[in-house]
Amino acid sequence: MSSRGPLWSGRTVEEPDHAWLQPPPRRPRPKPEAPPPPPRSNRTRNVLIAAAVAVLLAGGGIGAGMLLDDDPQATEATPLSASGGGIGATRINQIYERVSSGVVNVRTGGGTGTGFVVDKDGTIVTNAHVVGDSTEVVVRFNDRADPVRAEVAGTDPSSDLAVLRVDPGDAPQLRVLTFADSDRVRVGDAAVAIGYPLGLDRTATAGIVSGLGREIEAPNGFTIEKVIQTDAPINPGNSGGPLIDARGRVIGVNSQIATAGSQGNVGIGFAVPSNTVREVVPQLKRGQRVRRPYLGVSTTVALGTTGARVGEVVAGGPAANAGVRVGDVITKVAGKPVGAPDDVSRALDGRKPGERVDVEVKRGGATSSVQVELGVRPDKVP
Repeated sequence: MSSRGPLWSGRTVEEPDHAWLQPPPRRPRPKPEAPPPPPRSNRTRNVLIAAAVAVLLAGGGIGAGMLLDDDPQATEATPLSASGGGIGATRINQIYERVSSGVVNVRTGGGTGTGFVVDKDGTIVTNAHVVGDSTEVVVRFNDRADPVRAEVAGTDPSSDLAVLRVDPGDAPQLRVLTFADSDRVRVGDAAVAIGYPLGLDRTATAGIVSGLGREIEAPNGFTIEKVIQTDAPINPGNSGGPLIDARGRVIGVNSQIATAGSQGNVGIGFAVPSNTVREVVPQLKRGQRVRRPYLGVSTTVALGTTGARVGEVVAGGPAANAGVRVGDVITKVAGKPVGAPDDVSRALDGRKPGERVDVEVKRGGATSSVQVELGVRPDKVP
């Protein structure tokens, strides 16, 4: 979001907003001088002298004690009192104590992020954009622990997920985090984010699930679907860390924030859903490439009609080979109605490359159906 200037004309950008509303500073009024004290009478002077003589006759000890009490270095100030008893534990306390030891700091040559343990064999999940092109990274299991080398077992830029592996002998007592079914998450559910934001040691923040079914752009330009939105504050460095539910289970992997032109959190964060993680991680652990079905089209909103208008067809791609053209309006894919661009990719859920699906299109007022053999999604958007 581009920055904006002030709303009032005639002021420079450097002037703070509302500066012109401040009144000019007032000049302090001179304080009146105190009147001189009235002259003391001889009788008053005699009374004071008599009192002083009485104090001296009472003994020097009293006078010495009075001098010591006036010395600020003679006694120490007593601390303010505190009520007895401990502080009551909260649900956030319990969640943090249960899962925090399974959250690790991930460091690469290009920066720092977060990860979490998912198997006692030393498997760790983080973001693909945290790992980048690295084949080996360093992790810490405790804020004061020695760093441990971790091998990058695999990355999937389409889901922004990566799998690391450490030798369990280098990291004893691994705390494994469990997954929840992200399809059962509801708006308003409690959400706790644990990670290493802005280079700080392990940090917990809390909020709620504030949205479901969001879409964010993956590092390779494709779209990540069914993303969870949260207002739990996450910042750079939280990437790859877990988003936890009220039962201490992982519901997502924190991946992105909306900045609105700032550099930090503004209350809108996004996490890759746990069900996507559960599907991708076993493949990456085995060193396999995640193969996703690919139609080879990009679509936009179809104005004035139902469906998704084809804005681009990848040359030599599956749709192009089947005869789909720019300007066609896709109304069905694999028998599933298409009412918006997002429905095209959703219709391919559960499909595999090599399968044949029917694609219904409207062209020039006529409706026809073509059969498309699905390809394999490339590493990057063409």
